[in-house]
Amino acid sequence: MTALDATRAELALLILYLNKAEARDKICRAIQYGSKFLSNGEPGTAQNVDKTTSLARKVFRLFKFVNDLHALISPVPQGTPLPLILLGKSKNALVSTFLFLDQVVWANRTGIYKNKERAELIGRISLYCWLGSSTCGTIIELAELHRLSKSMKKLEKQLKHADKYEDEEYRAKLKKSNERLLALIKLSMDLTVAVGLLQLAPKRVTPRVTGAFGFISSLISCYQLLPARSKAKTT
Repeated sequence: MTALDATRAELALLILYLNKAEARDKICRAIQYGSKFLSNGEPGTAQNVDKTTSLARKVFRLFKFVNDLHALISPVPQGTPLPLILLGKSKNALVSTFLFLDQVVWANRTGIYKNKERAELIGRISLYCWLGSSTCGTIIELAELHRLSKSMKKLEKQLKHADKYEDEEYRAKLKKSNERLLALIKLSMDLTVAVGLLQLAPKRVTPRVTGAFGFISSLISCYQLLPARSKAKTT
């Protein structure tokens, strides 16, 4: 393959990536929280970028609540423990509610919905839903990591003296474990971001801390949305 062919292939992957609405949303999210970190809640250009990007992202998420609504009524994989099923469905319900209520906030900021006080209340309720969904997601990832760890240890005993990294099943479980660990880190950061946006601990979780955690969380999301080939090159 020539250098030109390689460049074309890479550009094709980039176009495929940027054509995803979710990827564009997460890129905008990184810009939003990066600006929040720079502004530290002070008026200026960075705060203006934060606010305008936040509003733009709400357009990307219009009717996105349908995705989690569909997941809420979809069957779960066989063998999933009941507590994890309940947590997963709770997470879907909370995310769907958050995204639905967030549309009211967007309507208020664009002037479609005029009741500012009620919109602010709805905005706080939506953030509490996001906080709840992140909490559910964190517990789910911790539980799934524990389940994976137990199954990997069991597999190691079965393999005995053989090289476990040569075993396809073990490598698949290890990859899944790494993916869940990354998801756990992201959800933990999102928890902090939600606490910051709700100002539940204003002295500790300042706008700069919120911005830093939101920016890193956004970068993780961008990575998770990369095509498999691109991920392999970065690891």
